[in-house]
Amino acid sequence: MESNSILIKNTLILDSNKSEKSSILIENDKISEISPDLVSQDAHKVIDGEGKLLIPGLVNTHTHLSMTLLRGLADDLPLDNWLNEHIWPMEAHLNGDYCYAGALLACVEMIKSGTTTFNDMYFFMDDVARAVDETGLRGVLSHGMIDLGDEEKRKAEFKETHRIIEKCHETAEGRITVAFGPHSPYTCSRELLEGVRKEADKYGNRIHIHVAETEHEVQQVLEAHGKRPFEYLDEIGLLGEDLLAAHAVHLSPGEINMVKDRGVKLSHNTASNMKLASGVSPVDEMLKKGICVSLGTDGAASNNNLDLLEEMKLAALLQKVHNMDPTYLDAAQTFEMATANGAAALGMHDEIGTIEVGKKADMVLLDIKAPHLTPFRHPMSHLVYSASGSDVNTTICNGKVLMENKKLAIVPEAQIIEMAQNAAEDMLSKS
Repeated sequence: MESNSILIKNTLILDSNKSEKSSILIENDKISEISPDLVSQDAHKVIDGEGKLLIPGLVNTHTHLSMTLLRGLADDLPLDNWLNEHIWPMEAHLNGDYCYAGALLACVEMIKSGTTTFNDMYFFMDDVARAVDETGLRGVLSHGMIDLGDEEKRKAEFKETHRIIEKCHETAEGRITVAFGPHSPYTCSRELLEGVRKEADKYGNRIHIHVAETEHEVQQVLEAHGKRPFEYLDEIGLLGEDLLAAHAVHLSPGEINMVKDRGVKLSHNTASNMKLASGVSPVDEMLKKGICVSLGTDGAASNNNLDLLEEMKLAALLQKVHNMDPTYLDAAQTFEMATANGAAALGMHDEIGTIEVGKKADMVLLDIKAPHLTPFRHPMSHLVYSASGSDVNTTICNGKVLMENKKLAIVPEAQIIEMAQNAAEDMLSKS
């Protein structure tokens, strides 16, 4: 028996649309056995899963981790004002130390609320990678590329992306990978976007981009290129199965079909879209067409947290009230968006997203003996509509316990909170 094996005994496992009482044996970084007959002698470490619900580690497919330092900085504003007058001026003061502190804080928040894998776009990404490595999470990182039509800036963006790929891709025991991160169709030139497609094909790295977040963005792209955002990106050749588009709020029927035909993956960011009044993405319609729609929180400056359990409830409720139909986006579909669809969106469906023998040991245990989860009748319903990130008891990623009994096992929480607070105040003092 492996010395680093873990046995989770007698827990209620929720996966897809079924739940069963069983035990799970983890060896190294993978699930090696699922059976009610496993005994304590089978493992080096035993976790009592009685009174707990076990789910796959949640997958947050659109984040800006280091923006935790900007949490609460500029609320109740439209996107353009929020970005141009508040966020971008503050980001001008960013440095590697700030991004490291903000990313550490984000990782702690995600561990404590059940996210084990995320997809991040921001700056100083090697410092973000350092935080991810230390906290034990799984992440896809991309440097946010913005050239605004400037050739020198474009060259610098590719240079920085190549630096991050060479330094960070497939590091931290394979937990960290690097994608290309063109910011959006309105901040990136055609030349930059075409270059991204060419290099993504050459090197095999994925692509992460914001698309069709607001009506204003759609209008900008229409005026500049005579096409809607997804139409324009398709003309360039950027759309493909390796591309994840965040937000995707304002799509024409033709664009929805285009997304499906090209195998594009989407990240739906309910709370951020609601808070910035960006609009309501046609999620239920796209899921019915077979499009892979996953869930993301966006950054903590526009959410204002990274709680993917909360995001599930908001996603389901928004689709119901927007379509005036309570059957839209049911609990099982929503859970799949946060797990299996998230894995598929990041090209990791063979590794994570479900609880299966042979998959990576990324999983979360939630306490179900709580007033707001009682009577405990329907695990799927309770998870989506009643639970929150604070119910997470234990978080495991890549076969390592990152938190047990709500205590972080791998990094010092209080020290990280203080570091992030100091970094945020220091950055604010420079503005």
